[in-house]
Amino acid sequence: MDNKLMLMIPGPTPVPEQVLLAMAKHPMGHRSSDFSAIMAEVTEGLKWLHQTQNDLLILTTSGTGAMEAGIINFLSPNDRVLVGCNGKFGDRWAEVAEAYGLQVEKITAEWGKPLDPAQFQEKLEADSEKTIKAVIVTHSETSTGVLNDLETINRHVKAHGALMMVDTVTSLGAYNVPVDTWGLDVVASGSQKGYMIPPGLGFVAISPKAWEAYKTAKLPKYYLDLGKYKKDAAKNTTPFTPPVNMFFALQAALRMMKAEGLENIFARHARLTQATRSAMKALGLPLFAADEAASPAITAVIPDTVDAEKVRSIMKKQFDIALAGGQDHLKGKIFRIGHLGFVSDRDILTAVSALEATLLELGYERFTPGAGVNAAAKVIADLQ
Repeated sequence: MDNKLMLMIPGPTPVPEQVLLAMAKHPMGHRSSDFSAIMAEVTEGLKWLHQTQNDLLILTTSGTGAMEAGIINFLSPNDRVLVGCNGKFGDRWAEVAEAYGLQVEKITAEWGKPLDPAQFQEKLEADSEKTIKAVIVTHSETSTGVLNDLETINRHVKAHGALMMVDTVTSLGAYNVPVDTWGLDVVASGSQKGYMIPPGLGFVAISPKAWEAYKTAKLPKYYLDLGKYKKDAAKNTTPFTPPVNMFFALQAALRMMKAEGLENIFARHARLTQATRSAMKALGLPLFAADEAASPAITAVIPDTVDAEKVRSIMKKQFDIALAGGQDHLKGKIFRIGHLGFVSDRDILTAVSALEATLLELGYERFTPGAGVNAAAKVIADLQ
């Protein structure tokens, strides 16, 4: 049956019907007072979601573009930076920093394991001359399903005085990230994740401390010059042409999120994460990341007796449910079940049920039919 695709990947994530309908409206002039009113509303909503009173800038870009902007606006060539690398996206930020001529020192962990905050502490405390200018960390590493301990890493960064730059692309809108309380300096995210809208917008929250660094930063920039965005955002406008209909979508999505409430949003994602992981355990499927470091965005599974790509193929062809695969050296070895954004309890139960049918077709016999659904249902009932 056409048009029944169910996205269970870490992005793009499912989009609510009222958001899609909002996007279908006729565009308006982006220099009009009507658009400025929408921009004022969504900026306020984004600050609410980020739990910040700092500048919150909206870019026409992906999460990668937002993160690149966050890196290049506050640093100069040859600056020394620490980059946490324990997955595809941590590695990407190291590559971006290297491309701009920064001195990159990687703090690494095996894919599937969280970064060790003590390694950051050791490096930072040894830097008596304060040559480390920034620390760059991916909060939710969706390539592996790992949530890094941002709060603890950030405490060590604050004690040192470097800038704390964070990729919250798949944690913002799913997990509690109190930007002002933690004192995060640069926080980047993208629209197609927890925000429940299609790809196309990037967001960057910026602290006063980061703006001080901006004054002396010398890395090249033009379209991603956040100073331009700050100046125009003060007038509820943008320096370049924005995707107007995406702002309609963002307005609708933020209204939905406010109606649900921050605590309920975080609790829902925690419930879905636990339900999914409990179901996988009941099915005898090994999880790639430990429970204590589980990402709220996806659950990564590393099956040892069935082919991960065959699981994904059957799920897509027979049930029209899209699961994500592995990346780089994990390609073909894991599959990832998304539970980020516009995802409900029913979606998890549906996906687990389809996965059980898929496993039976593949001749997998490590579970009693219904065990996964029962395990997920129990978590949902207990945590509602």
